[in-house]
Amino acid sequence: MSITRAAARLTPLLDRLRREDSWLIAVNADPDAIASAMALKRLFARRVRAVDIARINEIRRPDNLAMIHDLRIPLLPWRDDLCAAYQCFALVDSQPSHNERFMSMPFSVVIDHHPLDPSQPVTAAYTDIRPEMGATSTILTEYLRALDIRPGARLATALQYGIRTDTASFARKATASDLRAYQYLARYADAAALSRIMQSEYLRSWLKYFSRAFASLHPVGKSGGYSFLGEVETPDLLVVIADFFSRVHGLAWIAVAGVCPEGDDSNNRKIVVIFRGDGHRDLGKFAHDRMNALGSAGGHRNMARAEFPLSVVEKGRQIEAYVYSLLQ
Repeated sequence: MSITRAAARLTPLLDRLRREDSWLIAVNADPDAIASAMALKRLFARRVRAVDIARINEIRRPDNLAMIHDLRIPLLPWRDDLCAAYQCFALVDSQPSHNERFMSMPFSVVIDHHPLDPSQPVTAAYTDIRPEMGATSTILTEYLRALDIRPGARLATALQYGIRTDTASFARKATASDLRAYQYLARYADAAALSRIMQSEYLRSWLKYFSRAFASLHPVGKSGGYSFLGEVETPDLLVVIADFFSRVHGLAWIAVAGVCPEGDDSNNRKIVVIFRGDGHRDLGKFAHDRMNALGSAGGHRNMARAEFPLSVVEKGRQIEAYVYSLLQ
Protein backbone atom coordinates (compact mmCIF):
# COMPACT_ATOMS: atom_id res chain seq x y z
CA MET A 1 0.00 0.00 0.00
CA SER A 2 1.28 3.48 -0.88
CA ILE A 3 1.91 6.02 1.86
CA THR A 4 -0.89 8.19 0.42
CA ARG A 5 -3.41 5.33 0.55
CA ALA A 6 -2.28 4.42 4.07
CA ALA A 7 -2.82 8.01 5.21
CA ALA A 8 -6.35 7.98 3.76
CA ARG A 9 -7.11 4.68 5.53
CA LEU A 10 -6.05 6.25 8.85
CA THR A 11 -8.51 9.16 8.75
CA PRO A 12 -11.41 7.32 10.43
CA LEU A 13 -9.03 6.00 13.09
CA LEU A 14 -7.62 9.41 13.94
CA ASP A 15 -11.12 10.86 14.01
CA ARG A 16 -11.90 8.56 16.97
CA LEU A 17 -9.10 9.91 19.15
CA ARG A 18 -10.04 12.44 21.82
CA ARG A 19 -7.75 14.19 24.27
CA GLU A 20 -9.83 13.20 27.30
CA ASP A 21 -9.84 9.44 26.63
CA SER A 22 -7.65 6.71 28.09
CA TRP A 23 -6.98 3.73 25.82
CA LEU A 24 -6.13 0.12 26.60
CA ILE A 25 -4.48 -1.94 23.85
CA ALA A 26 -5.02 -5.67 24.43
CA VAL A 27 -2.67 -8.37 23.13
CA ASN A 28 -2.15 -12.09 23.24
CA ALA A 29 1.53 -11.35 23.67
CA ASP A 30 3.96 -12.57 21.03
CA PRO A 31 6.58 -10.48 19.19
CA ASP A 32 4.25 -9.31 16.41
CA ALA A 33 1.46 -8.40 18.83
CA ILE A 34 3.78 -6.62 21.27
CA ALA A 35 5.52 -4.62 18.53
CA SER A 36 2.21 -3.67 16.91
CA ALA A 37 0.84 -2.51 20.26
CA MET A 38 3.97 -0.42 20.84
CA ALA A 39 3.52 1.25 17.46
CA LEU A 40 -0.18 1.95 18.03
CA LYS A 41 0.67 3.39 21.44
CA ARG A 42 3.22 5.69 19.78
CA LEU A 43 0.61 6.77 17.25
CA PHE A 44 -1.96 7.49 20.00
CA ALA A 45 0.43 8.97 22.57
CA ARG A 46 0.10 12.68 21.75
CA ARG A 47 -3.54 12.52 20.76
CA VAL A 48 -5.18 11.01 23.89
CA ARG A 49 -4.81 11.28 27.66
CA ALA A 50 -3.16 7.89 28.30
CA VAL A 51 -2.36 4.59 26.54
CA ASP A 52 -1.44 1.26 28.14
CA ILE A 53 -0.84 -2.24 26.80
CA ALA A 54 -2.26 -5.30 28.59
CA ARG A 55 -1.37 -8.93 27.91
CA ILE A 56 -3.87 -11.73 28.51
CA ASN A 57 -1.22 -14.48 28.57
CA GLU A 58 1.84 -15.38 30.58
CA ILE A 59 5.07 -14.81 28.67
CA ARG A 60 7.52 -17.69 29.02
CA ARG A 61 9.38 -17.97 25.71
CA PRO A 62 12.97 -16.78 26.24
CA ASP A 63 13.08 -14.72 23.04
CA ASN A 64 9.89 -12.91 24.03
CA LEU A 65 11.25 -12.28 27.53
CA ALA A 66 14.50 -11.00 26.03
CA MET A 67 12.55 -8.70 23.73
CA ILE A 68 10.58 -7.21 26.61
CA HIS A 69 13.69 -6.84 28.80
CA ASP A 70 16.12 -5.48 26.22
CA LEU A 71 13.64 -3.07 24.66
CA ARG A 72 12.13 -2.06 28.03
CA ILE A 73 8.54 -2.70 26.98
CA PRO A 74 5.89 -1.98 29.66
CA LEU A 75 3.07 -4.54 29.64
CA LEU A 76 0.27 -4.74 32.19
CA PRO A 77 -0.84 -8.23 33.24
CA TRP A 78 -4.52 -8.85 32.61
CA ARG A 79 -6.93 -8.39 35.52
CA ASP A 80 -10.70 -8.71 35.39
CA ASP A 81 -11.14 -5.20 36.79
CA LEU A 82 -8.65 -3.59 34.40
CA CYS A 83 -11.18 -2.31 31.87
CA ALA A 84 -12.88 -0.03 34.40
CA ALA A 85 -9.95 2.41 34.22
CA TYR A 86 -10.27 3.00 30.44
CA GLN A 87 -12.84 4.47 28.09
CA CYS A 88 -11.59 3.01 24.79
CA PHE A 89 -10.12 -0.32 23.70
CA ALA A 90 -7.99 -1.54 20.79
CA LEU A 91 -6.92 -5.02 19.74
CA VAL A 92 -3.89 -5.78 17.56
CA ASP A 93 -2.66 -9.01 15.93
CA SER A 94 -5.85 -10.82 16.93
CA GLN A 95 -9.63 -10.68 16.69
CA PRO A 96 -12.27 -10.75 19.44
CA SER A 97 -13.33 -14.30 18.61
CA HIS A 98 -9.79 -15.60 19.20
CA ASN A 99 -10.06 -15.53 23.00
CA GLU A 100 -12.86 -15.46 25.56
CA ARG A 101 -11.34 -12.48 27.33
CA PHE A 102 -11.35 -10.51 24.10
CA MET A 103 -15.02 -11.34 23.50
CA SER A 104 -16.07 -9.43 26.60
CA MET A 105 -14.24 -6.21 25.64
CA PRO A 106 -15.95 -3.41 23.66
CA PHE A 107 -13.24 -2.87 21.05
CA SER A 108 -13.57 0.15 18.81
CA VAL A 109 -10.30 -0.59 16.96
CA VAL A 110 -9.14 -3.99 15.61
CA ILE A 111 -5.99 -4.31 13.47
CA ASP A 112 -4.87 -7.78 12.41
CA HIS A 113 -3.36 -9.93 9.67
CA HIS A 114 -5.06 -13.22 10.51
CA PRO A 115 -7.87 -14.52 8.29
CA LEU A 116 -11.37 -13.32 9.11
CA ASP A 117 -13.89 -15.99 10.08
CA PRO A 118 -17.11 -15.08 8.21
CA SER A 119 -19.15 -16.73 10.96
CA GLN A 120 -17.63 -14.39 13.59
CA PRO A 121 -17.45 -10.93 12.00
CA VAL A 122 -15.56 -8.10 13.69
CA THR A 123 -17.94 -5.29 14.60
CA ALA A 124 -15.45 -2.64 15.81
CA ALA A 125 -15.95 0.86 14.45
CA TYR A 126 -12.46 0.82 12.90
CA THR A 127 -11.06 -2.39 11.45
CA ASP A 128 -8.01 -3.08 9.33
CA ILE A 129 -7.76 -6.82 8.75
CA ARG A 130 -5.39 -7.86 5.96
CA PRO A 131 -4.75 -11.62 5.81
CA GLU A 132 -2.45 -11.12 2.83
CA MET A 133 0.14 -9.45 5.09
CA GLY A 134 2.86 -11.51 6.73
CA ALA A 135 2.72 -9.53 9.98
CA THR A 136 0.58 -6.97 11.76
CA SER A 137 3.84 -5.11 12.44
CA THR A 138 3.96 -4.33 8.71
CA ILE A 139 0.55 -2.66 8.87
CA LEU A 140 1.59 -0.55 11.86
CA THR A 141 4.86 0.42 10.14
CA GLU A 142 2.76 1.70 7.23
CA TYR A 143 0.75 3.76 9.73
CA LEU A 144 3.88 5.36 11.18
CA ARG A 145 5.23 6.20 7.75
CA ALA A 146 1.89 7.61 6.60
CA LEU A 147 1.87 9.97 9.60
CA ASP A 148 5.56 10.81 9.19
CA ILE A 149 6.38 9.40 12.63
CA ARG A 150 10.00 8.27 12.80
CA PRO A 151 10.27 5.22 15.07
CA GLY A 152 12.83 5.28 17.85
CA ALA A 153 15.43 2.51 18.05
CA ARG A 154 13.45 0.37 20.50
CA LEU A 155 10.21 0.59 18.50
CA ALA A 156 11.96 -0.04 15.17
CA THR A 157 13.75 -3.07 16.61
CA ALA A 158 10.52 -4.48 18.02
CA LEU A 159 8.71 -4.06 14.69
CA GLN A 160 11.57 -5.71 12.82
CA TYR A 161 11.46 -8.67 15.19
CA GLY A 162 7.67 -8.88 14.85
CA ILE A 163 8.01 -9.12 11.08
CA ARG A 164 10.84 -11.65 11.31
CA THR A 165 8.98 -13.99 13.64
CA ASP A 166 5.67 -14.04 11.79
CA THR A 167 7.32 -14.52 8.38
CA ALA A 168 10.01 -16.92 9.73
CA SER A 169 12.63 -14.50 8.41
CA PHE A 170 10.69 -14.31 5.10
CA ALA A 171 10.81 -18.10 4.64
CA ARG A 172 7.02 -18.41 4.89
CA LYS A 173 4.20 -16.14 3.77
CA ALA A 174 5.56 -12.65 3.25
CA THR A 175 4.78 -9.85 0.83
CA ALA A 176 6.71 -7.06 -0.79
CA SER A 177 5.10 -4.79 1.81
CA ASP A 178 6.65 -6.86 4.63
CA LEU A 179 10.07 -6.61 3.03
CA ARG A 180 9.76 -2.87 2.42
CA ALA A 181 8.68 -2.29 6.01
CA TYR A 182 11.60 -4.37 7.32
CA GLN A 183 14.11 -2.50 5.18
CA TYR A 184 12.69 0.86 6.25
CA LEU A 185 12.91 -0.09 9.94
CA ALA A 186 16.54 -1.19 9.53
CA ARG A 187 17.51 2.50 9.26
CA TYR A 188 16.46 3.09 12.87
CA ALA A 189 16.68 -0.30 14.62
CA ASP A 190 19.35 -1.50 17.04
CA ALA A 191 20.99 -4.39 15.16
CA ALA A 192 22.89 -5.60 18.25
CA ALA A 193 19.72 -5.75 20.33
CA LEU A 194 17.89 -7.59 17.55
CA SER A 195 20.69 -10.16 17.38
CA ARG A 196 20.60 -10.74 21.16
CA ILE A 197 16.85 -11.28 21.10
CA MET A 198 17.02 -13.70 18.18
CA GLN A 199 19.68 -15.80 19.91
CA SER A 200 17.55 -16.22 23.07
CA GLU A 201 15.49 -19.02 21.58
CA TYR A 202 15.53 -21.99 23.99
CA LEU A 203 15.63 -22.67 27.72
CA ARG A 204 17.76 -25.55 28.93
CA SER A 205 14.73 -27.03 30.70
CA TRP A 206 12.99 -27.34 27.31
CA LEU A 207 15.45 -29.85 25.86
CA LYS A 208 13.56 -32.83 27.32
CA TYR A 209 10.56 -31.91 25.16
CA PHE A 210 12.61 -32.32 22.00
CA SER A 211 13.31 -35.89 23.09
CA ARG A 212 9.57 -36.47 23.59
CA ALA A 213 8.84 -34.94 20.19
CA PHE A 214 11.31 -37.18 18.35
CA ALA A 215 10.07 -40.31 20.14
CA SER A 216 6.40 -39.62 19.40
CA LEU A 217 6.72 -38.46 15.78
CA HIS A 218 4.24 -40.30 13.51
CA PRO A 219 3.62 -39.89 9.78
CA VAL A 220 0.34 -38.41 8.55
CA GLY A 221 -0.35 -39.25 4.94
CA LYS A 222 2.59 -39.10 2.53
CA SER A 223 4.25 -35.90 3.71
CA GLY A 224 2.80 -34.81 7.06
CA GLY A 225 3.80 -35.53 10.63
CA TYR A 226 2.30 -35.57 14.10
CA SER A 227 4.00 -35.33 17.49
CA PHE A 228 2.42 -35.42 20.94
CA LEU A 229 4.30 -33.93 23.90
CA GLY A 230 1.86 -34.80 26.69
CA GLU A 231 1.66 -32.34 29.59
CA VAL A 232 3.48 -29.05 28.95
CA GLU A 233 3.48 -25.88 31.05
CA THR A 234 2.94 -23.54 28.11
CA PRO A 235 1.78 -23.75 24.47
CA ASP A 236 4.97 -21.85 23.58
CA LEU A 237 6.80 -25.18 23.84
CA LEU A 238 4.57 -26.62 21.12
CA VAL A 239 5.34 -23.62 18.91
CA VAL A 240 9.09 -24.05 19.40
CA ILE A 241 8.94 -27.76 18.51
CA ALA A 242 6.66 -27.14 15.50
CA ASP A 243 8.98 -24.42 14.20
CA PHE A 244 11.90 -26.84 14.51
CA PHE A 245 10.12 -29.58 12.56
CA SER A 246 9.12 -27.07 9.87
CA ARG A 247 12.79 -26.92 8.89
CA VAL A 248 13.11 -30.68 8.35
CA HIS A 249 13.52 -31.58 4.66
CA GLY A 250 10.78 -33.82 3.31
CA LEU A 251 8.29 -32.97 6.07
CA ALA A 252 5.72 -30.80 4.27
CA TRP A 253 3.67 -30.10 7.39
CA ILE A 254 3.63 -30.93 11.09
CA ALA A 255 1.06 -30.91 13.88
CA VAL A 256 2.46 -30.75 17.42
CA ALA A 257 -0.02 -31.29 20.26
CA GLY A 258 0.07 -31.14 24.03
CA VAL A 259 -2.04 -30.66 27.13
CA CYS A 260 -1.71 -27.20 28.69
CA PRO A 261 -3.21 -25.36 31.68
CA GLU A 262 -6.19 -23.15 30.86
CA GLY A 263 -5.06 -19.69 32.01
CA ASP A 264 -3.85 -19.69 35.61
CA ASP A 265 -5.93 -22.72 36.62
CA SER A 266 -3.70 -25.80 36.49
CA ASN A 267 -6.73 -28.03 37.19
CA ASN A 268 -8.56 -26.79 34.11
CA ARG A 269 -6.69 -28.12 31.09
CA LYS A 270 -6.97 -27.86 27.33
CA ILE A 271 -5.48 -29.52 24.27
CA VAL A 272 -3.48 -27.24 21.99
CA VAL A 273 -2.34 -28.23 18.49
CA ILE A 274 0.20 -26.13 16.58
CA PHE A 275 0.47 -26.54 12.80
CA ARG A 276 3.38 -25.53 10.58
CA GLY A 277 3.91 -26.28 6.90
CA ASP A 278 5.39 -25.30 3.57
CA GLY A 279 2.17 -23.78 2.20
CA HIS A 280 1.14 -26.56 -0.17
CA ARG A 281 -1.68 -27.52 2.21
CA ASP A 282 -3.88 -24.77 3.63
CA LEU A 283 -3.33 -25.53 7.31
CA GLY A 284 -5.64 -22.77 8.53
CA LYS A 285 -8.56 -24.31 6.64
CA PHE A 286 -7.46 -27.84 7.57
CA ALA A 287 -7.35 -27.00 11.30
CA HIS A 288 -10.68 -25.16 11.11
CA ASP A 289 -12.44 -28.00 9.28
CA ARG A 290 -11.14 -30.72 11.60
CA MET A 291 -11.12 -29.03 15.02
CA ASN A 292 -13.05 -25.75 15.15
CA ALA A 293 -16.26 -27.51 16.21
CA LEU A 294 -14.42 -28.74 19.33
CA GLY A 295 -13.27 -25.29 20.46
CA SER A 296 -11.46 -22.85 18.21
CA ALA A 297 -9.14 -23.49 15.26
CA GLY A 298 -7.78 -21.67 12.23
CA GLY A 299 -4.90 -19.61 10.97
CA HIS A 300 -2.86 -19.04 7.83
CA ARG A 301 -2.05 -21.35 4.95
CA ASN A 302 1.33 -22.34 6.44
CA MET A 303 0.68 -21.90 10.17
CA ALA A 304 -2.37 -22.57 12.32
CA ARG A 305 -3.52 -23.36 15.83
CA ALA A 306 -6.34 -25.28 17.48
CA GLU A 307 -7.50 -25.29 21.11
CA PHE A 308 -10.26 -27.30 22.74
CA PRO A 309 -11.11 -28.56 26.25
CA LEU A 310 -9.53 -31.77 27.47
CA SER A 311 -13.05 -32.91 28.41
CA VAL A 312 -13.77 -33.39 24.68
CA VAL A 313 -11.75 -36.62 24.75
CA GLU A 314 -13.89 -39.59 25.77
CA LYS A 315 -13.04 -41.06 29.15
CA GLY A 316 -10.58 -43.91 28.82
CA ARG A 317 -9.38 -42.91 25.36
CA GLN A 318 -5.73 -41.93 24.82
CA ILE A 319 -5.35 -38.22 24.12
CA GLU A 320 -2.50 -38.81 21.70
CA ALA A 321 -4.58 -41.25 19.64
CA TYR A 322 -7.65 -39.00 19.72
CA VAL A 323 -5.82 -35.99 18.27
CA TYR A 324 -4.12 -38.22 15.70
CA SER A 325 -7.54 -39.47 14.55
CA LEU A 326 -8.60 -35.86 13.85
CA LEU A 327 -5.71 -35.46 11.41
CA GLN A 328 -6.61 -38.43 9.24
